[in-house]
Amino acid sequence: MKMKVRISATIEDTTEKILNSLLEDGKFRNKSHIIEKAIELLKEGEDDRNKK
Repeated sequence: MKMKVRISATIEDTTEKILNSLLEDGKFRNKSHIIEKAIELLKEGEDDRNKK
């Protein structure tokens, strides 16, 4: 089981609006879930670029 670690972040108000909009769509459980998925996608993109 992976351990969860609490962090704090300061973001632009427009970024928070985007997070809230994504939550309203119902595709994510919470803001942490959105951030984790975004980081996974960034990592996958980076891995793909390194393969070329």
